[in-house]
Amino acid sequence: MTGFARLRKVTPQGEMVCTLKSVNHRSLDVHLHLPADLDAFANTVRNTVKQKVSRGHVDVRISWIPTASTGLLALNRPLFESWLAAFHDARQRYNLASEPDINAAFRLPGMLSEGDEEPDAALEAFLVSVLNEALDLFNESRAKEGSGLAAVIRDANSKIAASAAELDKLRDKVLPILQDRLQERLTSLLSGVGLEPQRLAQEAAILADRSDVTEEIHRLSIHSRDLSDLLNKGGEIGKKLDFLMQEMGRETNTILSKTNGAGELGLRVTDLGIGVKTEIERIREQSLNIE
Repeated sequence: MTGFARLRKVTPQGEMVCTLKSVNHRSLDVHLHLPADLDAFANTVRNTVKQKVSRGHVDVRISWIPTASTGLLALNRPLFESWLAAFHDARQRYNLASEPDINAAFRLPGMLSEGDEEPDAALEAFLVSVLNEALDLFNESRAKEGSGLAAVIRDANSKIAASAAELDKLRDKVLPILQDRLQERLTSLLSGVGLEPQRLAQEAAILADRSDVTEEIHRLSIHSRDLSDLLNKGGEIGKKLDFLMQEMGRETNTILSKTNGAGELGLRVTDLGIGVKTEIERIREQSLNIE
């Protein structure tokens, strides 16, 4: 689901700003944007995010402005030499009459760094602290959206449960109609064959029994109750919602296929089934936004 948080912390050593944004995604996809000073802590940042977020495309932007340098600056020679070579190549290729601007080169990210190459443990601890606090704010914003999405899903699920209850009431009325229709069709198809009426009635009853949707309706009701329980428990429910929607869709399609041709009652069953499928799609769309 979508979420946003921004946190700024200032210490005697410098200022850190952490910004978190997310959009819908079926799994966790973390994108980091870190300054050169924090590159060494990329895995730490990624692992910290994974501890508190399990789903979504999460954009993590962290800036760090130290108050003052704590050591001598060192030139990143490979980067500087690459920049210089690119400058000379461009000047020759395009006939440019200019000299390299060293001050501009020094302003490039990573061109100058403090001589100490060892990661700063204190800076890493401060980074984790700021990130954890930002993640708490981030999850609060997602929780607010999640409560709204849960309300939408509950409403859709209540309609599915009501439709399943009505389908259950119609079931006993639909079955005799299907049996009569099948017997009429069998009589028409087998006219002249000489099949005994009792045998004909038995065959029609067998075919009608195969059109019985009792199990499918009961399973649809069970899935609806499972969905309600899932929402009440909370936690990570996105993937479980996907599975339940698949099962509900399968049961509804079977109900519609089995009750085809049941007259006016069949039309009502069809209306209810289409309504259930509409609510299933409504829940499925929202499930993409839920962790």
